Amino acid sequence: MFKEFAQGLWITFKHLSPKYRTTVEYPKQRLQPSERFRGLHRLVMQHDREKCVACYLCPTVCPAKCITVESAENEKGEKYPKVYKIDLLRCIFCGYCVEACPVEAIEMTPAYELANYKREDFVFTKERLLK
Repeated sequence: MFKEFAQGLWITFKHLSPKYRTTVEYPKQRLQPSERFRGLHRLVMQHDREKCVACYLCPTVCPAKCITVESAENEKGEKYPKVYKIDLLRCIFCGYCVEACPVEAIEMTPAYELANYKREDFVFTKERLLK
């Protein structure tokens, strides 16, 4: 019985060493998210405009219904999104919009610092998504 108790204490003390530290001092040290992490959305640019062709697949597959798209046509007859909005307060970061896009016009970045003070700041318009 004493052997098991000593072994348990040894494991506990071993995990208290700085080598096994799991807490980071956040503002000074930032965690690197995994490769599969789904953070803030971004619209991809192609040449002089966004890659999106306003096919409405992303708002269709979105389970949270947080994406709004309104299309228009340019002088060449190509469709583009006149309005593209994502409400991050409703978004569940599932990544279905990225998977459904046929032209790979939307992607999810590893950005995870999304805190804001006003609700309006969580609505990302086309201009903010292109930055």
